[in-house]
Amino acid sequence: MRLVTSLAAAAATVVFVSASAFAQEYVTIDMEIDINKPAAEVWEKVGEYCGISEWLGLDCEITSGDGGMGSVRSLLGGRILEIMVAQTELSYGYTQPALEGEFYNLYHGFMEARPLTDSTTKMLYTLTLDVSNLADQAAKDADIERRRGMFTNALRAMKDLAEAD
Repeated sequence: MRLVTSLAAAAATVVFVSASAFAQEYVTIDMEIDINKPAAEVWEKVGEYCGISEWLGLDCEITSGDGGMGSVRSLLGGRILEIMVAQTELSYGYTQPALEGEFYNLYHGFMEARPLTDSTTKMLYTLTLDVSNLADQAAKDADIERRRGMFTNALRAMKDLAEAD
């Protein structure tokens, strides 16, 4: 009986450890900037799917599709793939696919030029991802701040591009 009890306790421990090792921890990083141009003009200057080359400084190539829904962009010479999964006249959303054998953080990005007035726009950029693979809260916070800094700089670059005459 002791052996059965010990095996049951060991199995319960494995199940508990396995479940906690895979507990997702999703974070959302919201960023925005106001731009002194109409939303349609802003989107025309920064909203192309490979516009990321200009405002984030990443090499970009459309490897599948026409730059609209379902299109795949390749960044950094193919090290990152992103698939457009949502699109409106002034926005798009994308995700990165799971890679076999690697942690999947469910990375999604969404970019929108939201009209405030006839002559002003709020540019929004939102990231959502799972940070449960990071070692501790300090590592999670550092990753979030790194991403926030990178995309805040991208928003500033979008503002500069959109407001340039």
